[in-house]
Amino acid sequence: MSVTPSASTAPDARAQFLDMLDASLQGNTLVKLVLARHVGADDTLQRIIAKPLVVKGQACLSLVYRHQTRDITRNLPLEQARALVDELLPASFRNAHLFNQDEEVQLNFSKKGKPMLQRHGAQAPRAAAPAEHDREKKRYLELSRPFLRDLGVTDRQGALIPSMSRKWKQINKFIEVFDHALASAPLAGDQALRVADFGSGKGYLTFAMHDYLTDRLARQAQVTGVELRQDMVELCNAAAARLEQPGLVFECGDVRSVVPEAIDVMIALHACDVATDYAIHTGIRCGASIIMCSPCCHKQIRPQLHSPGLLQPMLQYGLHLGQQAEMLTDSLRALYLEACGYETKVFEFISLEHTNKNKMILAVKRKSPADAGVLLEKIEQLKAFYGVKEHCLETLLRADGLIAA
Repeated sequence: MSVTPSASTAPDARAQFLDMLDASLQGNTLVKLVLARHVGADDTLQRIIAKPLVVKGQACLSLVYRHQTRDITRNLPLEQARALVDELLPASFRNAHLFNQDEEVQLNFSKKGKPMLQRHGAQAPRAAAPAEHDREKKRYLELSRPFLRDLGVTDRQGALIPSMSRKWKQINKFIEVFDHALASAPLAGDQALRVADFGSGKGYLTFAMHDYLTDRLARQAQVTGVELRQDMVELCNAAAARLEQPGLVFECGDVRSVVPEAIDVMIALHACDVATDYAIHTGIRCGASIIMCSPCCHKQIRPQLHSPGLLQPMLQYGLHLGQQAEMLTDSLRALYLEACGYETKVFEFISLEHTNKNKMILAVKRKSPADAGVLLEKIEQLKAFYGVKEHCLETLLRADGLIAA
């Protein structure tokens, strides 16, 4: 997919967008129009989604006004709907996303009212479906996105910097995992998402998450990066200010000191030792629908571990004992998540810090919880088999009454 963004200062960007909307309406190629980043007087209005509709033989646009707790639909003739869009941009909405059969076009307005137009051209049609090995790998982000340039992933021309190719691959893989989780999570499509990224570092994934939600999916999102290093927090907040990213903030602290009241998506990658347990506990306690963790440094379980008789010949080797402790630690974490009402997966993931720690625990809240009693019994059997007396996550969950004592 090719991307050709116009200059952000181009005075005719708004007029070009409206002309393309006219062409889509006249050529009957419009799929959907989304107006987002509402700045009007009604605080409950989130966005307007417009789709073509025929009412009593007359071509119209069906406009769905998405509010926090309700939807209002208006069906307007094309000419009247077109005039309304002209009136709303940018007075009431600072983002417009046009989807038609040929391309995607996005119009953004800065805080100072400067327009920026981006066009995402559709791939050329093919006579037959391509073979699997011929298909281009799907990218969830485009290299033209401004945050990638600001964070040093791309150069001024939007080309990938060779030394950042692995980082670019990691970012896309992370968004791919999140996208699949979001599709199955019990979250309303028009719901403003609250995301907490603990241990955000230089902010690559935090910016990517915010950009994917607000730009590609046109959803409202409040994304908070939490990082212990003050210099990294200041660096990321400065970048967010330059890029004019509302709803993206960075705070100094960790999962124990910065605890939001509510979270929809909780991220904690490479949280050392029991910090992963505190992060999972925070996600569960705050009602997160999606929990994404990449655990690191499994220190708590290993000193407790004794080798069951049959396994002693294998676990007499320190390397194997460490691997067993790691597997047991993360298996218990996954089972505790299952007992708390999540569908959980444990799989290999590309390392985000260029280490061999590439495991991810992904948990998505179930619509119908599993039998917690059966799962807790299995946990106790595992603990007894290996002689484990304490697991940090269990201690935290029991203290809050999230699992039975």
